[in-house]
Amino acid sequence: MEIDTTWVWVFLSLYIIYCFSWGLKGFFTEKTSYGYSIGGRQIPMIAFLMAATAASFSGWTTIGHPGLIWQYGLAYGFVSFYALTIPLTGSFFAKRAWLMGKRYGFVTPGDMYAYYYNREGVRWLAVLTAILFGIFYAAIQLMAAGALFHWVTGFPLSWGAILMAFIVWFYVVTGGLKASTWVGVVQFILLMVAMLTVGAYVLVHFGGWSHMSQEIQNMPDKFLEIPSIMEFTVGQEKWTALMILTYLFSLMGIQSSPAFTMWQFANKNPRPFAWQQVFMSAFLVGFAMFFFTAFQGLGGQILDMQGLIDPARDSDVVPMLMAKFLPPFVLGICFIGLIAAMHSTAAPYIGTAGSMLLRDVWWLKIRNKQGGHAEQIWMNRLFVTILTILALIVGLTSQAALVILGALATALGFIMYIPLMGTLWGFRWPSIGTVLGILAGLIAVFITYYVFPNPLTIHCAAWGIGTGLLVAYLSRFLGGTDNQATMDRQKEVRSWLDNIEEPGPRGRTWRNSMKYIIPVWFLFAAGPLAMMSNWGLFSFAGFPAAWSWQIVWWILGIIMMWALCFKAEMATITNDQIRRAETESKIVVHEVT
Repeated sequence: MEIDTTWVWVFLSLYIIYCFSWGLKGFFTEKTSYGYSIGGRQIPMIAFLMAATAASFSGWTTIGHPGLIWQYGLAYGFVSFYALTIPLTGSFFAKRAWLMGKRYGFVTPGDMYAYYYNREGVRWLAVLTAILFGIFYAAIQLMAAGALFHWVTGFPLSWGAILMAFIVWFYVVTGGLKASTWVGVVQFILLMVAMLTVGAYVLVHFGGWSHMSQEIQNMPDKFLEIPSIMEFTVGQEKWTALMILTYLFSLMGIQSSPAFTMWQFANKNPRPFAWQQVFMSAFLVGFAMFFFTAFQGLGGQILDMQGLIDPARDSDVVPMLMAKFLPPFVLGICFIGLIAAMHSTAAPYIGTAGSMLLRDVWWLKIRNKQGGHAEQIWMNRLFVTILTILALIVGLTSQAALVILGALATALGFIMYIPLMGTLWGFRWPSIGTVLGILAGLIAVFITYYVFPNPLTIHCAAWGIGTGLLVAYLSRFLGGTDNQATMDRQKEVRSWLDNIEEPGPRGRTWRNSMKYIIPVWFLFAAGPLAMMSNWGLFSFAGFPAAWSWQIVWWILGIIMMWALCFKAEMATITNDQIRRAETESKIVVHEVT
């Protein structure tokens, strides 16, 4: 079927103009390395709310998620809970990371980890993780954008990927993090419109929910149930309860990645964090995922059974639905929405990885803290360019391995829980334990994804974090210790951070309660006890039992996130706390010397 692409080109042109305008604005206004790399710590609330949400969900949500529901049914639909588990990571760490950055002047996560542990090895591992995450994750987004561009317009795949990469590269390399963030505002709006619109058109095709519900109830059981708690296998992709749970762990690595920590430093204040975590992610994106991406995935499977579409792979489902149901004008909007979703993730990861290479490697190690703002900005741009080229090379030459690289990227980000838990919450193991724990975790991730994939249908992220934490604690129990200077430094950090971030009496009570509520929610929502959804305990409004289970625990999850972020004060901040963070500064990192 020939597709009318007039509006696709019109909206693509407008999108490019918007992206380039922010890049050029940054090019002419950002004159300091500090301003270019972390927006001068002045990213406003509305910008972070939308851009961070867009970057958290990306093309995996808009194209990959419906496609995998088409392939695996409602078992994979339980993965929609990452609308809550991704921001859950932010609720654990974001506010405390901002406080640390504000007091000590940290620009990169490597600054924070190296200062707290008094060991440069942690900095190097943070940079390595940022580079691998940035290249692999950006490669997926750029190639997916190129493939969608090819699918809709017939433009050659390789040249389409290069064009998509050029758009991202231009506004990131010219405007820095602030430009990337403001472009992300429109990208969030576009990706939400795309997800809702495609799902709505599928629903309308079936004549509304009552008719679609009847079609879903007639689907084979394999599309409507979780197959088992676990399987004693290696290398099989089967969405058991344990696979679902541990895959969610992997995706929690998005907001523990070095890129997100750096973005948290860049905020003017932490006020956006709670609203981004509860309203933008858990509620808005959760609503789109639990209903509209499911409409796309299950609707696509019904259409496939009816012979109306014939996807060769999961990534074909959404483009086919768009081509079949959307009129040209709406197709143009949704096409840009999907492209924006992919760009929203590629841009900040490439940009922050470039800034880490500039600060942690070039300026600190190679130039020995020499070099002014202009030199730093241009070297930053060079590193962003190199990373963009590397991401394109990986994507164009290793397409068969892109899924592997993507899952590795998020799992690598989850390993950063180790230094974050120590630095921000005071989990105790020696500095060498942090280094060895991260290394062991990275190695375990690689082995359990590439060599022996997902043993016992447990995702590599769980094997990685389990191994890393085991090694970190073993370093402590086997007698590893830090020198007195390191212990004194950590004591000072702990004293200040725990004092300024201490909750009130009610907040403390809520925090103690959440220690039990969160694990229970995980077990029932997407863990072993989610198998109860197969028993048909309840269903409502025509939703199958498993889907009804997901909706109930999504609603309970929103309440949990609200309680955690607001009542337990994990993501809220007072004016006095902001004032103290601004006035009680102890800058240990400098822009120029």
